Amino acid sequence: MNAITDDTARLLEQAARAARAAAQRLARAPRAAKDSALLSAAALLRAREAEILAANAADLAAAPGLTPAFRDRLTLTSARVEAMARGLEDIAALPDPVGRLLSEWTRPNGLRIQRVAQPLGVIGMIFESRPNVTADAGALCLKAGSAVILRGGSEGARSSAAIAACLRAGLAEAGLPEAAIQLAPTQDRGFVGAMLRAAGLIDLIIPRGGKGLVTRVLEEARVPVLAHAEGLCHTYIHAAAEFAMARRVLLDAKLRRTGICGATETLLIDAAIAPALLPLLVQDLAARGCAFRADARARAICPELPAATEQDFATEWLDAVLNIAVVDGVEAALAHIRRYGSEHTEAIITEDAAAAEAFLDGLDSAVGMWNASTQFCDGGEFGFGAEIGIATGRLHARGPVGLEQLCTFRYRVIGTGQVRG
Repeated sequence: MNAITDDTARLLEQAARAARAAAQRLARAPRAAKDSALLSAAALLRAREAEILAANAADLAAAPGLTPAFRDRLTLTSARVEAMARGLEDIAALPDPVGRLLSEWTRPNGLRIQRVAQPLGVIGMIFESRPNVTADAGALCLKAGSAVILRGGSEGARSSAAIAACLRAGLAEAGLPEAAIQLAPTQDRGFVGAMLRAAGLIDLIIPRGGKGLVTRVLEEARVPVLAHAEGLCHTYIHAAAEFAMARRVLLDAKLRRTGICGATETLLIDAAIAPALLPLLVQDLAARGCAFRADARARAICPELPAATEQDFATEWLDAVLNIAVVDGVEAALAHIRRYGSEHTEAIITEDAAAAEAFLDGLDSAVGMWNASTQFCDGGEFGFGAEIGIATGRLHARGPVGLEQLCTFRYRVIGTGQVRG
């Protein structure tokens, strides 16, 4: 635990009070102003691409010895800058979530009751090594009418600062308070502790990073937390799977980007088709540099595979490593997932609709997929424009967190002079 100095506590309080004032203005801002800020920021991301990539190159140069997965998360490219800009435009195109009438009913006494969406207030975002989170989180909070304080990993500090400058300039151009999107004013690790203890100043903490970060946040926070601890995702290939589809989907689910939380970490394959299909799957993945950890039944089919330990099946690799287990049907696959999974995202590959429904209905996970890569667990792919993170808890929000999930609600009660008497 890092000590919170008086200076750090003062910096946090200053940032949070400025954010609170900005949030109060943002909550009443018209959609046109918020969308204008987002579109201006998107244009600035494109215009300042060279500056952003130079900042990112400096971050990468200052952090040698990174794992391939970590380096991939930290790296920005022209395509990724363009994706950030498009994400801001996509968010601008979405309906304003603030003020939505969620439900309405009239009581026997004539009182009309409305449930209406409203902003959360001040959000604290703590994340590691992914500079694009600066754009995603800032844009989503802006559109949802909340202010955000962003504390990214020191490895990406230059990149995040360059991106945040575009967002803040967009706010200024639209006549909105720049304090609505703030970067932590210090890289002092004590600032994270101050955020976690800022009850009354920050309304919600959202961590986005590895298990160590999320565990710390959940253990230390005195502020409500929206999080997922791990992305231990499974792809289950059922006996009625179409082989070509299974090969294509698994290759993407595991290797498209190994360092994201939606990457498949474990393959479950039905015993009925494993002898015919498993060698082909291993061949496909091995040709792309994937390593394996396999149970005894899988190794009986492919003896060259290394043996898996109990811990392997509980490991989020975030790398080109795949666990493999042979199972006997849907219930066995679900039992494995319940034992080792993190309630993030699971997929079934099958042409049998009844089996697919049984699998999806039997999951406790936030997201279940049928005949699709687990890497589709993403706010942009869900049509949210972007995501601020993935939630696997049981309260408030689950799965990709977008605009609607960044709102709470309040009630309006309209009467005609009623009294309880």
